[in-house]
Amino acid sequence: MLAGAMTYVAAGMPAAATPVDLELVIATDVSYSIDEGEARLQRQGIAQAFRSEQVIRAIRSGFLRRIGVAYVDYSSRAFNRVVIDWRVIDGRASAEAFAADLLKSSLTTGRRTSISDAVEFAAEMIETNDLEGTRRVIDVSGDGPNNFGRLVDDVRDATIARRITINGLPIMNQNDAFASRYYLADLDLYYRGCVIGGPGAFLVVANNFTDYARAIRRKLILEIAGLTPTPERAPRALVIKASSHARLRPSPGGYVYPKGCDIGERMRDYGDD
Repeated sequence: MLAGAMTYVAAGMPAAATPVDLELVIATDVSYSIDEGEARLQRQGIAQAFRSEQVIRAIRSGFLRRIGVAYVDYSSRAFNRVVIDWRVIDGRASAEAFAADLLKSSLTTGRRTSISDAVEFAAEMIETNDLEGTRRVIDVSGDGPNNFGRLVDDVRDATIARRITINGLPIMNQNDAFASRYYLADLDLYYRGCVIGGPGAFLVVANNFTDYARAIRRKLILEIAGLTPTPERAPRALVIKASSHARLRPSPGGYVYPKGCDIGERMRDYGDD
């Protein structure tokens, strides 16, 4: 009788979460400013990174020697797409399978740029998965500021309060200087002051889309190994004037982005007057 009761209780209990060194959501920009070639460069760069010996060594260097990874294409909430749901990667075979499936998946076409939607979406994925990570990280990349959805610094602050770190990979795409109203020459500083946050948060700059593979490989190695790089800066180009309407708030690391974390919204609504 007792054995039967124990069996019943066990059957009604949720399965135990799988422990991993890291829960990582890779959120990649597919907004209108990203053309098909640039989207493919991002996919290829991430696939190459997971096939690299350096990333495999970083995974094996952890206490548990495995990580959980999910891959999301983001633009705005209605267009966000989980390309690869949670996978446990514990060595070369599982890393190769992740890379192969990523390259086989169709590209996503999105509208608008909502880093805040991406972070909220990724945080919910982390909170509801069946993994238990020593660290929990959202890795967000993009070539422009938030211009839709909630204000990005509000979402950042709410997310790090849930013990989730946000790291950034700004893509300094100077082709956007004449092709996009949302071009920021100091996108790296925007990411530093408005997007990243949490324990050990950092950013790695991609100088253009062809540099993305190098940047994402370095970033993944650091994230997986739990390391923080020395700060880096990209070269300055065109400068967009600050506005008297700028919303100026310090980041968790103390840096205040001088043009305001709502600059993308002001570009959208007022032409950054």
